[in-house]
Amino acid sequence: MGLGGTHLLFTAAAAAAIFLSFTCLEATTDPNDVEALEVLYTCLNNAAQLTNWKTNAADPCSESWRGVTCEGSAVVSIQLPDLGIDGTLGYMLSSFTSLKTLDLSGNNIHDAFPYQLPPNLTTLKLSNNNLTGNIPYSISLMYNLNYINLSHNMLAQNMGDIFNNLTSLTTLDLSNNNFTGDLPNSISSLSSISTFHVQNNQLTGSLNSLAGLPLTDVNIANNHFSGWIPKELLSVPAFIYDGNSFDNGPAPPPPPFTPPPAKSHNNRSRSPPSRTHTGSDVPSSNSGSGNKLGIGAILGISLGSAFLILFTVLVLLYCFLKGKKTGNNTRTSTVNPPVISEKVNAEMQEQRVIPTASIVDLKPLPTDNSTFDNGKSGSIKRVKSPITTSSYTVATLQTATNSFSQDNIIGEGSLGRVYKAEFPNGKMMAVKKIDNAALSLQEEDNFVEAVSNMSRLRHPNIVPLAGYCVEHGQRLLVYEYIANGSLQDLLHFADDRTKTLTWNARVRVALGTARALEYLHEVCLPSVVHRNLKSANILLDEELNPHLSDCGLAALTPNTEREVATQLVGSFGYSAPEFALSGIYTVKSDVYSFGVVMLELLTGRKPLDSSRTRSEQSLVRWATPQLHDIDSLAKMVDPTLNGMYPAKSLSRFADIIALCVQPEPEFRPPMSEVVQALVRLMQRASVVKRRSSDDSGFIYKTPDHEAYEMSY
Repeated sequence: MGLGGTHLLFTAAAAAAIFLSFTCLEATTDPNDVEALEVLYTCLNNAAQLTNWKTNAADPCSESWRGVTCEGSAVVSIQLPDLGIDGTLGYMLSSFTSLKTLDLSGNNIHDAFPYQLPPNLTTLKLSNNNLTGNIPYSISLMYNLNYINLSHNMLAQNMGDIFNNLTSLTTLDLSNNNFTGDLPNSISSLSSISTFHVQNNQLTGSLNSLAGLPLTDVNIANNHFSGWIPKELLSVPAFIYDGNSFDNGPAPPPPPFTPPPAKSHNNRSRSPPSRTHTGSDVPSSNSGSGNKLGIGAILGISLGSAFLILFTVLVLLYCFLKGKKTGNNTRTSTVNPPVISEKVNAEMQEQRVIPTASIVDLKPLPTDNSTFDNGKSGSIKRVKSPITTSSYTVATLQTATNSFSQDNIIGEGSLGRVYKAEFPNGKMMAVKKIDNAALSLQEEDNFVEAVSNMSRLRHPNIVPLAGYCVEHGQRLLVYEYIANGSLQDLLHFADDRTKTLTWNARVRVALGTARALEYLHEVCLPSVVHRNLKSANILLDEELNPHLSDCGLAALTPNTEREVATQLVGSFGYSAPEFALSGIYTVKSDVYSFGVVMLELLTGRKPLDSSRTRSEQSLVRWATPQLHDIDSLAKMVDPTLNGMYPAKSLSRFADIIALCVQPEPEFRPPMSEVVQALVRLMQRASVVKRRSSDDSGFIYKTPDHEAYEMSY
């Protein structure tokens, strides 16, 4: 073979090699998808059903993992229905940026619904599992969704106003859950919806938001809907609505302020009908001689029109000036209900590849006004939105608390004492009796408006406001009773010192509290600052789930010199440096206080303890320099844990604390980042098998604790 032939063969071989290498590169799965699949694999159980799945050195696209479909190097579909898979969905679903279809329906997946989902999904099927919590706010940014089925789970709370941007959604099935509250107004934005199933929930209110949608299949049976059924729904081909409380008879007429239909001559004046061209501009034959007007008539019409225009301008000017004055008066209110800001609405319209916030939705507040007579001076206090919680009488609360007996006191704060209350039906509640001396006259007037706002704070980790009382000069708040007392009591004042919270229970308490703060800071707009975050305000239920109390009470104690002097905001040991220096308190101050609570969970020590040596009295000052030293960190851990904790989990927990208690507020993370860090810590911990004693949330002192000396 000649030199030319050899060169030709070499060139062909090189081209083939380049082609093969290019093909191999194309077959390699995107590293982000690989990592996300590996995390999902470790969080799901029953691995025998997940054929070819593995946790290291994997290439799902070329190895044909069961249920995984790729296009090039990107994972575009995960479909694993009805396989009996157990476990959770992990903490990296948002890394699947190319995923279009996620189908894990018909399994036994449990735990809270993940905050973040694949951002570009078109189909989401998670029905027939054991998911809890609420629909995550991140769904509101998933603009490509056209199919959602979350039926037959244990989802609860309000749906949330998250549907404004889902204009491509054709099917929404939320049936057989525990959703409560009214249908959100944003459902009316689902311009492509055809199938809407919400049967077997506890939904209330009217169906007005469904009117005008292109629905063909609607099932709302077995809820608590009321009012009249819109006539548009009665023509839907498949409409099931039994098991509700709808009114009988025809729907009521439109409200009296509804403007009447425009008359025909107005329509002509706005949009003149087109004329058939006849070769001249003369009126058509049906125009009588009356169309020819004299000079006097024209002059009369002109003067009349000028007078009408002048009168209209004067009326508009009067209304404008009056409205401006009213607006200025309204803006003097010191307590504003959470609303969705224009900035957030603008951001929601912007297309995003990966959502940047992990938050839970809060139903927007109504905009209608109602009034409240304070009963003292006869003045009217304007409340921007109606109260959605029960009203109690003083007599009822006196009976329930045994006339506010000393024996019923279960706590005391800056605004007053808290009493245990038992009602005739056996229901246990906690009643906070506001000390009138703690409120100025202005703050007292704002009490009802603050109650209105607090009544809308709904989150699994926040103590819900169950009722209030404003009678005979008394101001009382009624909360659900949380049975296991406060975190402070359990950590520092428990009578039984032979048992203590396990490490995993402490991490769960931190995560639940972080989620409550994330909700207050990043869902409620304007943000709700707690201002008094401490272990005494973290209540534990029988399963040791945390419930943050006193949320929204800061509206009754704004930053004032009086407040700084009496330390009504914050508590010694928990207050951020900027508050001590200037009296300024922000959401980042809450983050600092949360870091102090995490230090309590880590060390078992009080934030300030005068019984210790001077260098150890301040928990933050003593602990902060040691958080990144492994040896020192091990010595800091609560001795009642008896060494029963995973070393790596301890180190990651300490890293989060160090971020939260930084002296400069701007360097502290937002609570959404803290939540994600704690979620990752919990998910990693769930991969490791735990001792049965850990399941109860308590550790009983035993000599055998080697099972906890592990890393992962």
